[in-house]
Amino acid sequence: MENNELSTVIEKRLVARFLDMFIKLCLILGLGSFCFTIISPFLNMLLWAVILAVTLYPLHQRFVARMGGKQGLAATVLVVLGILLIVAPTVAMLTSLGDSISSLVVNVSHHNLVIPAPPEGIASIPLVGKKLFAVWHQASVDLPGLIQSYRPQLGAFTKTLVAVMASMGGGLIGFVFSFIVAGIVMAWGGPGARSAERIAVRITDERRGANLTKLCTSTIRAVAMGVIGVAFIQALLAGVVMAIAGIPAVGIFFVLALILGIAQVPVLLVTAPAIVIMWMTGDHGMVMNIVFTVLLVVAGMVDNVLKPLLLGRGVDAPMPVVLIGALGGMAASGILGMFVGATLLSIGYRIFMAWIDQGPDGLATRENAQ
Repeated sequence: MENNELSTVIEKRLVARFLDMFIKLCLILGLGSFCFTIISPFLNMLLWAVILAVTLYPLHQRFVARMGGKQGLAATVLVVLGILLIVAPTVAMLTSLGDSISSLVVNVSHHNLVIPAPPEGIASIPLVGKKLFAVWHQASVDLPGLIQSYRPQLGAFTKTLVAVMASMGGGLIGFVFSFIVAGIVMAWGGPGARSAERIAVRITDERRGANLTKLCTSTIRAVAMGVIGVAFIQALLAGVVMAIAGIPAVGIFFVLALILGIAQVPVLLVTAPAIVIMWMTGDHGMVMNIVFTVLLVVAGMVDNVLKPLLLGRGVDAPMPVVLIGALGGMAASGILGMFVGATLLSIGYRIFMAWIDQGPDGLATRENAQ
């Protein structure tokens, strides 16, 4: 009888303990879900702000040294410079993209768009040459009829285009917001770094926590400076030269150059057609056309100079990982997601590879896994 009473008491205690743990877990999950719902609209902007802060923090400290140790003032100056030198030209490039698309839509709707006849060599291209020549020829002689025949496809394309333009507008606002938040993070960089290390230690342990923060920091700076930063500067430089040269659809060339730069594909593939368009449509004269041609060629090859300057060593994440992260991020969250996706996927890859290198005993098998 006593054994039955003891087992009943133990069972009640176990049930009560389990119920207590279940309620606590539900409360924690509910709180976490509520917090995520509140912060999710700003998640990409906050992530990009942290990436910017980690990347620019060494430069911020140089500003601090020249400003008498004033962290807030140095962060403010860096944010203002960033908005003037990076965000403002980016707004101009993407605004140009919107203007080009709007002008195209207006010309098409008013039947003012003139398509030149296709070259005869187009038809000789294997597989797609004859169909491409037929469509191009119809566009040159009867553009309204061609538009009418492809109206359903063009309607779907227009909806996608409007969504892309809206995403770019949100991305521009996100850029400005991210720079401001990055300045706040840099002003509190010391306490922030210690908090990040404490979180990493709490997730892992004393030794692995420090290694994890170093790995994440080095990956962020390598990808942000050596891949995204170089591609962004190169695309911006090419876009500014094209805008000065009066080349139409500068925003389209800018976005294409940015994507190719992140993919580590020569940006000359974008600047070369721009040079051809400039020589065909420009009215600057022979000397200025030569000057703009040289500048565009230099802009297409400037990554060979920027990479050694901005990156002391290679990016440990393979280029396919960076490219997939950029394209996936852009598909999910627009232009801002391109940068966040490339960085976060590279961090995930390096953490995963470091975990593999440690082996079952938890000891790193390679020096660079530390």
